[in-house]
Amino acid sequence: MKNFKKMLPYLLIDAVAFYISPKLMIDTGSAMFLLLLVIPLICLFTALIYSYKNNFSWAYPILVMVLFVPSVFIDYNDSAFIYTFIFGGISLIGSFIGKLFNCLLYTSDAADDS
Repeated sequence: MKNFKKMLPYLLIDAVAFYISPKLMIDTGSAMFLLLLVIPLICLFTALIYSYKNNFSWAYPILVMVLFVPSVFIDYNDSAFIYTFIFGGISLIGSFIGKLFNCLLYTSDAADDS
């Protein structure tokens, strides 16, 4: 539960991307821009920052996937369901990168102190 409270602000940012940004889609071009560039970048950076500040958690990418599923049926059609796994994978990659940055920076800080 404590970890979920730490995840909540980052998941809220993802939720805004998943549920508010589709309202900005005017045509197919803007929809592809949002689905293929904007939302994945938001997922990547929120996962990266969360993992850097709070350590890696398998739950974060899974929750991102769960969070996206209702938007498939609300704003898209069944063909957009694949983005559930894409956004989950991107969040997983961001989490690994954040954990790597965390390890590298804390390791280099410890080496500088000695």
